This record gives sequence, structure tokens and C-alpha cells, in this order.
Amino acid sequence: MADEAVQAEYVAVKALENGVTIIGLTRGRDTKFHHTEKLDKGEVMIAQFTEHTSAIKIRGRAEIYTKFGVIATSSV
Repeated sequence: MADEAVQAEYVAVKALENGVTIIGLTRGRDTKFHHTEKLDKGEVMIAQFTEHTSAIKIRGRAEIYTKFGVIATSSV
């Protein structure tokens, strides 16, 4: 419902290189891509898990800030 505030977790993603891709994945019976963003080095995106977004996939070198701490992607 549009008038209700969504009380969901936020994550912040900081790009450590140009071209970091953030992909939002849907909830439901079939998981699908529903949104894609590209970040350049130093850019930050704040994302929220909602009734439509159940997962976020990140490609490229980045730091992800959550309530659990900071997670860095690996270049392995």
C-alpha cells in the first residue's frame, strides 16, 4: 500500500571500481531481475529490502554496509 511506510532493512553499497553492477531480485514463486544500477568508483547506493525486493546481487569490487557490519566483495 502506497501510504504505509515500509519497515525493511537498508544496505549501502560503495563502489571500489568503475562499473559495479547492483541487481535487485524479486520475491515470489519465481525469482526474477527487476532493477539494475551501475556505479562508478566512489559512488554509493542505498538499497532497501521491500515487499518486491528479496535479494540484491552485486558484481564488481564494492563494500556493502549492513547492520551486521561491512562486507567486501572478493576479486578471486
